[in-house]
Amino acid sequence: MVLYRYTKDKPKKNKKPIISFISYFLLTVGAIFLFWSFYPVIAFTIYAQVFINNKIMSPIPSTEIASSIKEARTVLGDYSALSTNLSDYTKAGVWFPSKPQESTVHIELKEYVLSIPKLNIKDAQVVVGGEDLVKSLIHYLPQSYPGEYGNIAIFGHSTLPQLYNPSNYKTIFTYLPSLVKGDSIYLTVKNIQYEYKVYDMFVVKPSDISVLDQSNDDVYLTLITCVPPGTYWNRLVVRAKLNTL
Repeated sequence: MVLYRYTKDKPKKNKKPIISFISYFLLTVGAIFLFWSFYPVIAFTIYAQVFINNKIMSPIPSTEIASSIKEARTVLGDYSALSTNLSDYTKAGVWFPSKPQESTVHIELKEYVLSIPKLNIKDAQVVVGGEDLVKSLIHYLPQSYPGEYGNIAIFGHSTLPQLYNPSNYKTIFTYLPSLVKGDSIYLTVKNIQYEYKVYDMFVVKPSDISVLDQSNDDVYLTLITCVPPGTYWNRLVVRAKLNTL
């Protein structure tokens, strides 16, 4: 009679390789997501340092653009990457708070449309003296009409390129940095279309308010958005002049 019987247990499957695989997979996915999120910011910063200030030559002396910039203190905190400034940047008045809309000369024109064929922007609404950048582009500090001598400053939101939608006003100016000298921008007022040609591009701090100044020697258009993409740290400024040819 058998008193004992020895049996050999089947070896248990080692779960460590599976756990390791899952861990590495999640780590890889996380790294890809971080790269996807931050690459546009890093890429634009490098691009701006290398190309933006030299790529488009301006007929206006650089001293009138950068060296003579007026410094303005704001009451909304600083604009550094570590700032605790929680201002609502969907409101145009926050972008250059030292230049409030209330101080501008009232003009009768209420709205018109803007088109930039290169960026697939067609008939985007521009509200004159408006405030809500979620609903439209904003013609800030209105003192002149499209096609007239002076400087028209138009604000528009931008975001990460992955979220770009040319029909969404929260992302509409995302690809503004891709414009180059000679590109066309159209403003249409009551069926009259004005063509502006890009001639300059540069980046300024939010306190550099000279980009909003009037220049009555020609017909100017200034497009402004926040950069790097998805941040509010600096302002990209695109200058254009009325095409008279």
